[in-house]
Amino acid sequence: MCGIFGYIGSKKTAPSIVLGGLKSLEYRGYDSWGVASVVYDGNSKFQAPSTKQVPSVNMQNEMSDSGQAEMTSIVVKKRVGKIGSATVDDIPSSSLAIGHTRWATHGGVTEINSHPHMDCTGDIAIIHNGIVENYSELKETLKSQGHTFVSETDSEIIAHLIEQYAKTENFSDAFSHAFENLVGFNAVIAVYAKERMIMAVRNGSPLVLGFGDNEQFLASDASALLPYTREVYFLHDREIVKLNDSDIQMYDAKTKSSVALLPTHIEWSQASAEKNGFPTFMLKEINEQPDMIEGIIAADHDGHKKLASMIKEARGTYLVACGSAFYAATAGSYLFSKVAKRHINTAVGSEFSYDEDFVTDKSLIIALSQSGETMDTLEAIRTAKKHGAKTAAIVNAIGSSVEREVDFSLAIGAGPEKAVASTKAVTGKISHLLLLSHILADRYEEGIDVLKKTKQSIMSVLTPKIDTMINAVADTLVDQKHIYVIGRGLSYPAALETALKIKEISYIHAEGFAAGELKHGVIALIEPGTPCIA
Repeated sequence: MCGIFGYIGSKKTAPSIVLGGLKSLEYRGYDSWGVASVVYDGNSKFQAPSTKQVPSVNMQNEMSDSGQAEMTSIVVKKRVGKIGSATVDDIPSSSLAIGHTRWATHGGVTEINSHPHMDCTGDIAIIHNGIVENYSELKETLKSQGHTFVSETDSEIIAHLIEQYAKTENFSDAFSHAFENLVGFNAVIAVYAKERMIMAVRNGSPLVLGFGDNEQFLASDASALLPYTREVYFLHDREIVKLNDSDIQMYDAKTKSSVALLPTHIEWSQASAEKNGFPTFMLKEINEQPDMIEGIIAADHDGHKKLASMIKEARGTYLVACGSAFYAATAGSYLFSKVAKRHINTAVGSEFSYDEDFVTDKSLIIALSQSGETMDTLEAIRTAKKHGAKTAAIVNAIGSSVEREVDFSLAIGAGPEKAVASTKAVTGKISHLLLLSHILADRYEEGIDVLKKTKQSIMSVLTPKIDTMINAVADTLVDQKHIYVIGRGLSYPAALETALKIKEISYIHAEGFAAGELKHGVIALIEPGTPCIA
């Protein structure tokens, strides 16, 4: 879940803007970060930069023989660890910059392996999210063509690949040509010192273009753009965007045909993407759940009624999701069964292909997702479409791939969710499913009443008294190696979700079980003192 951010515009504070964008993307997780700034000399038509330079950690641009920092058109600052209070005041003023937060996949956590990566000439810098699956073959070919690599990453080959094609093509064509050679899901942003432009493309990894006043932005998450603009465009797979001072061009990577740029207006406020006095995003988002449910209650429910009608008309409905969203889907299947007396299938996104033989043109597949970019969920949607099935989604991220690819979508309405552990979006998914089940049973008003009671129940838990009790329990669990969580009925998916939260936040091994299954194998692992949460 690396973070990427880019800026081109009239402001001369591009490095600081990019660093601020990276700080807003810290929630995605990272182990190192870096910023590349394109600086123009006095002969350029652009404003001359300060002479203060930061040595690039890329070896080919690091130091001269005299030990002084060499002047270069692209200045790079890379560091291992958290951004914290870091600044880029030591980078010359510039109006074009890109930045990246890395979560190591290929190569160790070092400055050399951090992004941005540069080519042999030092004129091209790239940042990259995703994995280049065929990087080994590409690297060997590039080495045979004389390229020198300084990192252990798969990402660096992209810069050298662009460089190789740029020997005989213009930079735009070289960028497109390089992208066509990449296998895997990737988002790439590149800058070229000799031409004032940013090139970007996505395939599977999210990328958002933001429209400002005499400035443009690129980010891996729309929430990072909220301080600057609410007018955005969510790139589709294999779309390439070329940004310069006077023009924005969008075109299909394969056909080279132009793509219409139709902005989406984001309703989220900037405050919704900030901590607002809470010590962590997770606590903030937990405490936003009552307001989120109130928003669902107060919303226009025509969309719920339409989706309920789609379920009624379908001959076989699947709820498809991954992780926390799948546990919400499991809870939904229980609600449809108990409230609406209707059987709804559930499937983990990555396992859905084993059900595809049962999918027909009369089936309905409903995807659940917070980000709208979960690849296994997207693949399930595409599999369903191959069989002619209708598709729908309950999704939080506006303009996301899942929202765009389905026939009908229902917005969760949870707002930005930055914590690693999804909280309010999970509650939101279950709330929508609860209301849908009541609409299917022709008990709409009862569904609204249940949601109102749910809001009050949550508010009764979010109190200082309960906080004190939770902290006391946490103190008894913090040093445990194993925790078991059990539940029946709707408490079974809640047990699964509880165990997931403990694992991904506390790094304590936890397992959730249907209560009746505790005696089937699990009990053999329990020793005196082993915690079991019911």
